[in-house]
Amino acid sequence: MNVSEFHADLRAWLDENDLTPGPDHSLEGHVKQFGRVCAALYEADWMRYGWPVEAGGLGGPAMLRAVVGEEVVGRGLAEPGPYSMLEVLAPTMIDYASPELAAEMVPRLLSGREQWCQGFSEPGSGSDLASLSTRATPDGDNWIIKGQKVWTSFAQYSTRCVLLTRTAPGHDGITAFFVDMDAPGITVRPLRTMHGVDEFCEVYFDDVVVPGDRMLGKPGDGWRLAMDLLPFERSTCFWQRIAYLYSRLDRLIAETTEVDDADLGEAYLALHTLRCRSRATQHRLASGVRLGPETSIDKVLLATAEQKLFDTVRDLLPGTIELDDSSWRTEFLYSRAATIYGGTSEIQRNIIARRLLDLGKE
Repeated sequence: MNVSEFHADLRAWLDENDLTPGPDHSLEGHVKQFGRVCAALYEADWMRYGWPVEAGGLGGPAMLRAVVGEEVVGRGLAEPGPYSMLEVLAPTMIDYASPELAAEMVPRLLSGREQWCQGFSEPGSGSDLASLSTRATPDGDNWIIKGQKVWTSFAQYSTRCVLLTRTAPGHDGITAFFVDMDAPGITVRPLRTMHGVDEFCEVYFDDVVVPGDRMLGKPGDGWRLAMDLLPFERSTCFWQRIAYLYSRLDRLIAETTEVDDADLGEAYLALHTLRCRSRATQHRLASGVRLGPETSIDKVLLATAEQKLFDTVRDLLPGTIELDDSSWRTEFLYSRAATIYGGTSEIQRNIIARRLLDLGKE
C-alpha cells in the first residue's frame, strides 16, 4: 500500500470522525480515551494495517503503523504513553509467543479491549536487567513466580503483563512470561511521582501460578526478548512521541508573546534532528532490518530534544512552570525523566561507544 495515499485517506477519515477527548484529563481518562480511539480505528481497519495477518492484522509495511500513531498523537486524540505500550508489546508477542497465543491476544490489544504492561525493572536493578531477581520456579506444567517489579507503567489498568523472570544464573537464565494481571498473588501499588501522576507502579508477585504455555519463547530467551523489545520502543513509538513534542512546540509558539528566535530555533533544531534520525529508523524497520544498538542514538536525541523543548517553555513563559498549576508544569517535570526512562542516557552513550564506535569498556 502506498504510504502517502494511506496517510491522506487516514487524515480524511479522522476529519470526518470525531474522536476528540472528553473532559476527563486524569490518567484513567487518558487510558480510557486511548481504548476508545483504538476501538474506532480497529473497527475501521486503520489500526490493523502494518501488522501481520496471522496476528489479526491486514499486512503492509510497519510504516503504516507509524502514520496512524503520528496522526492520533499529533492531533491530541490519545496520549503517547498508553500508545507506546501497544507498539512495544504487540511486536514482542508476535515474535515470541506461540502463533496460537499471538493470534488470540494481539487483536485484543490493537482493538483497545485490553491494556498491557511491561514488567522489567526491579528495585536495585533499573536499567541493569541482567541483575533482576524475580524468580520463576517450575512446578509440573506450571511456573511459580515470586518477586517485585517497579516503574511498571499503567499496571493498575492492565489486563496482561510481559514479565521477565530469573530461571537460572546469568543472561541465559532470564525467561519471559505473559501473565494475567488478575491472577491470585499479584498486588499493584501505584507510585505518585513529582509530576503528580501515578503512571508508574510497584507490582508484587507472591507465588503466582503461570501456565507453561504462557512462556514467551524458550527458557533463557528473556534477555534476547528484552534486547529485541527495546528497539521497538525507540522506533515506531518514538515517532508518535515526536509528533506529540511538535504539537507542544506549536502550542508554545501560539502562547508566546515575546518570541526569542534563538531559543525557539534551538528547540526546533533539536526536534528536527530527532525526527530526521527517527525517519531513517522507520525506513530501516519497514525494509525488514532488525533494529539493534544503533537505536541508542535515537534515545539520546529524544531525551535531548524533549528537555530542550520544555526548558524553552520555562524560559519563554516566565512563571508558568514555577507558579501556575498548568499542564506545562506537569510536562516540564515529566521531561526531567527523559534521560532516565527507557534506558538512561549514560547507559545509551556507553552502548554507542562500545557497540557502535568500538571504543572498548573504558
